[in-house]
Amino acid sequence: MDNKGVSLSDFNTDLKLKGFKVYEVDSKASGHNYSRKDFYKISLTSGKYTFHYADRSFETDEPILFFANPHIPYSCEIVKPTIDGYACLFTEDFLKLSDRSESLLQSPLFKIGGTPILNLGKEQKESICAIFQKMIADQDSNYVFKDELIRNYIYLIIHEALKMQPSENLSKHSNAAERITSVFLELLERQFPIESVEHPLELKTAQDFAKNLSVHINYLNSSVKEVTGKPTTSHIAERIISEAKALLQHTDWNIAEIAYALGFEYPTYFNNFFKKKTGHIPKSVRAAHL
Repeated sequence: MDNKGVSLSDFNTDLKLKGFKVYEVDSKASGHNYSRKDFYKISLTSGKYTFHYADRSFETDEPILFFANPHIPYSCEIVKPTIDGYACLFTEDFLKLSDRSESLLQSPLFKIGGTPILNLGKEQKESICAIFQKMIADQDSNYVFKDELIRNYIYLIIHEALKMQPSENLSKHSNAAERITSVFLELLERQFPIESVEHPLELKTAQDFAKNLSVHINYLNSSVKEVTGKPTTSHIAERIISEAKALLQHTDWNIAEIAYALGFEYPTYFNNFFKKKTGHIPKSVRAAHL
């Protein structure tokens, strides 16, 4: 476990209920496997680490601030454990209770094409540590508005970080194609299942994904094809068809609603796409499961 004296199950339950969790990092904490997490993370550590973030690697050997995005898989290898440190986990819903959050979550600190690691000088470290210490104290208090206070502390750390210079200790990882492909597949899967017509599919094309991941579309396409043997568009189409079948079989939405939820402007476009990929029209698939 990363935090002192708290079981992992209690920790996760606390995070889900409150939307945030602040804690002091255990010097005996283990590293992280390469995977996508379910929350945003800001951590201050002072050990020696190797971070693998999307298609890049970062070597650290001094106090750093690290910003993790739930959409981007990463791993952390510990070379020398941290002496002291803090971390704050929070959900997107928790931060998005404020109108200010959108631009901050789209900042270079959290975007895949940005820099998620910042080196800290002595004074910068002391300043950020003080903020984390206040967060922990207020988290454990009975103050009625402590959620808003924690939210403001998170904003303060992000703004302080945006004023700093990014780390230069980064390099393209040898299996960059595998990492960017993993990020693409995670981002694709994260859009499903579609649970409401009011929240239709947002990323529908390879260009959409490339823009969201801040990479050139040719680089994304060549990486995905190299690693999986299939084009980016094939992965997207297969996942949309899979979701379309599920919606046809397990919801009472009409065809037009399903088409819109899957990102098609007109039902005709959806019908043609579905028939081209499956050989059947949507109505026949639904009728077969009534």
